[in-house]
Amino acid sequence: MPQVICIVGRSQSGKTTLIEKLIPVLKNKGYRIGTIKHSHHIFDFDKSGKDSWRHKDAGAEAVIIASPGKIAMVKNDHQGTLESLLDYFDDQDLVIAEGYKGARKPKIEVVRAARHGDALLKEDGHLVAVVTDADLEIEQPVFGLEDIDNLADFIEEKYLKSN
Repeated sequence: MPQVICIVGRSQSGKTTLIEKLIPVLKNKGYRIGTIKHSHHIFDFDKSGKDSWRHKDAGAEAVIIASPGKIAMVKNDHQGTLESLLDYFDDQDLVIAEGYKGARKPKIEVVRAARHGDALLKEDGHLVAVVTDADLEIEQPVFGLEDIDNLADFIEEKYLKSN
């Protein structure tokens, strides 16, 4: 199983932007990175009327859409937990999950001074670091919003080198 780190924070704090910056740095270090985006909203990316949608609409529990170099899966997932998804990432070194504040996994929180000013999860025992532009007094390591290389080094030392 790959290591898992959750990037958490309030809405519009910059979680996606942080992940976008972090992935290439970790890939350049030679790691295989997978991501999971948690959403509280029901979504459907398969278009009505397409063959794969018709398979699902007919009652298929899972449909894989495959082409050279790419696959996508639509599958009923009644658990909805982070753990229920990790089997799909067994060939990755690290899974970066956006969201899952309640997961019992290491968490890095993004805090923006202009929007929130304080860490949401500072009492969470799984919080391992904070990325912020605010002046926070917190026990965990703090990284600036653009301090991606040092954050990647932290993740590598703490979670990847021991694998």
